Amino acid sequence: MPPVFTRSFAERLNAMSRLDVKEAETGDRILRGTVLIAPGNKHMEIRRNGAMYYVDIVDGPMVNFVRPSVDVMFRSVAKYAGKNAVGIILTGMGEDGARGLLEMKKAGAYTIAQDEASSVVFGMPKRAVELGGVDRVASLKEIISLLSTL
Repeated sequence: MPPVFTRSFAERLNAMSRLDVKEAETGDRILRGTVLIAPGNKHMEIRRNGAMYYVDIVDGPMVNFVRPSVDVMFRSVAKYAGKNAVGIILTGMGEDGARGLLEMKKAGAYTIAQDEASSVVFGMPKRAVELGGVDRVASLKEIISLLSTL
């Protein structure tokens, strides 16, 4: 995703949502009700300091032919949040995120994949299911309900 796209995408989502949505910056705290979008051409990772979680925006090689990579972010979530996290992989081409989601599951996180019927492209969720990294497969509507109860 190019940098100009991610910033305007975050701004558009922020205007349409009841949640606060922004393009992430290093040092942003991860808070309930806030959505952080990885900036284009950068990886986003999380870090923990005591009971607080923060974002790091980092350069690095492409992973799965992309930057930002969901695998990079999910791996950091597995490392720093483990069982305190929920991982969701949505529609997308390829397999970015599938291995990271598996790492999250192994670390104790609850993991969800979007179902084929509600996906535009079932590649990423399908690969996550094939690897055994998914606790629950659900439609977009079901995912929204699950999030409100988790």
